[in-house]
Amino acid sequence: MSNKSAVGYIVGISGPVVVAKGLPHVKMGEVVYVGKEQLVGEVVRVSSDSFTIQVYEDTSGLKPKEPVITTRKLLVAELGPGLMSRTFDGVGRPLEEIRKLVGDFVRRGVRVNTLPRDVKWHFKPTVKPGMKVREGDIIGEVQETPLISHKIMIPPGLKGRVVQIEEGDYTVEDIVAVLEDNGRRVEVKMYQEWPVRIPKPFKQRLLSEVPLITGQRVLDTFFPIAKGGAAAIPGGFGTGKTVTLHKIAMYSESEIVIYIGCGERGNEIAEMLKEFPKLVDPKTGRSIMERSIVIANTSNMPVSAREASIYMGVTMAEHYRDMGYDVTLIADSTSRWAEALREIAGRLGEMPVERGFPAYLPDKIAEFYERAGRVKALGNPERIGSVTILGAVSPPGGDFNEPVTIHSLRFVGAMWALDTELAYRRHFPAINWLRSFSQYAEIVEKWWVKNVSKDFPQYRRRGLRLLTVASEIEAIASVIGEGALPDDQRLILLTADIIKEGFLRQVAFSGEDIFCPPQKQYLLLKMMIDFFDKAYELIRKRVSIEEISRLPEVFEMMRVKEDERGIEAVKELYDRTMKKLKEIGEKHGIALE
Repeated sequence: MSNKSAVGYIVGISGPVVVAKGLPHVKMGEVVYVGKEQLVGEVVRVSSDSFTIQVYEDTSGLKPKEPVITTRKLLVAELGPGLMSRTFDGVGRPLEEIRKLVGDFVRRGVRVNTLPRDVKWHFKPTVKPGMKVREGDIIGEVQETPLISHKIMIPPGLKGRVVQIEEGDYTVEDIVAVLEDNGRRVEVKMYQEWPVRIPKPFKQRLLSEVPLITGQRVLDTFFPIAKGGAAAIPGGFGTGKTVTLHKIAMYSESEIVIYIGCGERGNEIAEMLKEFPKLVDPKTGRSIMERSIVIANTSNMPVSAREASIYMGVTMAEHYRDMGYDVTLIADSTSRWAEALREIAGRLGEMPVERGFPAYLPDKIAEFYERAGRVKALGNPERIGSVTILGAVSPPGGDFNEPVTIHSLRFVGAMWALDTELAYRRHFPAINWLRSFSQYAEIVEKWWVKNVSKDFPQYRRRGLRLLTVASEIEAIASVIGEGALPDDQRLILLTADIIKEGFLRQVAFSGEDIFCPPQKQYLLLKMMIDFFDKAYELIRKRVSIEEISRLPEVFEMMRVKEDERGIEAVKELYDRTMKKLKEIGEKHGIALE
């Protein structure tokens, strides 16, 4: 670093954007240290006599002529044992380590490694000396947490014959294996570095056809997402984006969750960090934090680090995907990330387009969501992993026609549209069943047919159709009154109310209804649609809607989801409801099938 050619100087400062000179060989994307306090920054523009840096820390107090030191490295993520169950800032610095160094308030200029250098991990080799290995091959394992076994892989670009490998306790910087490649000695450590803006390589992209079961009925049944898919969840303030995403993080089937709090309020991140360690993984009885990584870049942190946090998180997700894990990445929220892009672009003097966002906003959004996928990883043994990306969008005023929402919908396979009106009515999750969509629905139906019931697809379609027709009838009823409608239309409204209350609405915090397994989802929907079919048959034979709606089972269908007996309670209510409808038919001389 003492080499004069590696040191430049500041000539201009505009917020997080710094212009410097004196480093003629600097490259785009290179990490540099700015000023006397050596703030971390990244080169975002290079011209003939100067270069521009976005600084990932507060730049107040910086002055022209202060030094700029090059590192000759791109912005990279350190990938190895020690990531799991920890909280990092937007550029991968562990917040707990920063707290130990400087206290509760993050000071600028603090430099901490992502992975701890003093912790020893027990390494168990899975290959023997003499074996040939290549990029992506697993050479050993480390038990990172009680829930996660961290696979040590040959970094991309390396290959050779194993000449030395031994079980033992090592730090991430120790050499765990030595390869020989054409007479050249290649040393392998337990961690590797990867540039965050470049997707990690894989062998083959596969079709996303296995659903990510979230336990939320409105999502799993009506608007599913497949493992390796991408979904956007747009909604105005107070509609429940964060809570919905927290529930998915806590209860979904994914093996690893990476949560990026990108520009969110600090109290929300604090609440999550307090709540997560208390939650128990239902499969193992261990804390969910043991399979989670949190990247916290709150709204009061430097805006440029917010832009980097998304890439840092997705690179970590790809690393665990390459081990064969199913990873869910939650970005809350992509709107704050886009706002960071807008601010930096404005300070760089780039041409603004719609609502001040840079012209390359769609490319950046596509670049992010395209890193989702279910893939066959490089190397042996053969393994399949996935990264599922869920991005919250916070459109100002709940306007879905703003640029971030519109462009997000171009690149995702599902949209879970949150509705302000539903939220005000305390209907949660406030997902609007008329505006939402999923392109994965027909693909994952094969899984439902195989694992739950072969008639699930028809019940799903009929349920959505009934809700759509009910919304049209509600528009008429608002003018002429529900009492003036014919009985068959009133039955549609009654059944839609049962579905809305008894199926779509779901408790978020406690009780039996927090997580609804697929079999229970199917039985609940089947009960409601079969009720409609039998009741419709009675109404066609002149039985009044009042007689049917007075049945106590109608109210019970709206509440059985909370019964602690679970599936047994649904089956019992189903039989009783069908029996009562049959008795009404017999009373009127109607034989129901």
